[in-house]
Amino acid sequence: MTSTTSTMTPPAGDAGQAAATGAGSGPAIAALITEAPVPQPTLAKTFAAMMAREFRVLRRNAVGTFTRAVMQPLLFVFVFTYVMPKIGGGFMFGGGAGGAGAPAASSVNFATILVPGLMASMLLMQGIMAVTFPLVMEFSWQRTIEDRALAPVPIGVLATQKITAGAAQAFIGALIVFPIVLVVHAAGQAPHVHVTNWPLLAVILVTASLLTASLGLLLGTVMDPRKMQMLFAVILLPATMLGCVYYPWATLHQIRWLQYLVLVNPMVYMSEGLRAVLTPGAPHMAMWAILTVLVGGTVIFGYLGARTFTRRVLN
Repeated sequence: MTSTTSTMTPPAGDAGQAAATGAGSGPAIAALITEAPVPQPTLAKTFAAMMAREFRVLRRNAVGTFTRAVMQPLLFVFVFTYVMPKIGGGFMFGGGAGGAGAPAASSVNFATILVPGLMASMLLMQGIMAVTFPLVMEFSWQRTIEDRALAPVPIGVLATQKITAGAAQAFIGALIVFPIVLVVHAAGQAPHVHVTNWPLLAVILVTASLLTASLGLLLGTVMDPRKMQMLFAVILLPATMLGCVYYPWATLHQIRWLQYLVLVNPMVYMSEGLRAVLTPGAPHMAMWAILTVLVGGTVIFGYLGARTFTRRVLN
């Protein structure tokens, strides 16, 4: 018993067309590869690409970031500048307590004190959280820091990019606070804000943002990821409560030992610097001391953070 097997063969015309296409595609692909431009990554291009990635992630998480930045200052302002004056518990520095509509001659109401203080608080919170928490994830379970380390730039540049991205978020967070404090208040409790020097205000905001981001880089590389909850209890909460957010530094003269102790807190200089350029009617620290600490702290924390970051990446 014999069986015949039929073989399907393409028509002669199709076979010829395929052969011609294959014969022509080889040299064409080789020519495309040969003539393709050689990638020339530069330091500026790579840095810009990494920053673009950071802002893309920030844009995708814009709702959560905005909510986190708004809720704390909104609640503080609502309670202290709206609820408290409504129930007769408004505060005056230099003139005792005052209710809504009370005259404030030679006095500074509490809303005026809160404007620079809450901006400084947001600078610290956003600057540290924007750098520390992503670093913890990248160094622990995600391990995405290995992909970043493959970028054609020195590791120190990668650390600088982290600081720059965190400083940008801190700067934006501080700007968000400003309209909240100006709008939310009881009748007669509007803050008295007057910018005395716009370039100096820009310098203080930029240096404070860089300082907090540099501190965030240092904390993110030296803290144990399993003990990150201590960041709030040991660092952020004491820094905020003793950072001259709700009172000027000069008013601590009645507790002399505390007035000198809080000078180790960089947030004191952020609050006092913003108070000097935004609310000149309130007492504030000397500007030379403020700028010295802000610039010096940025350099010191940036250097230490870059060193510990480089060590962690290489290990």
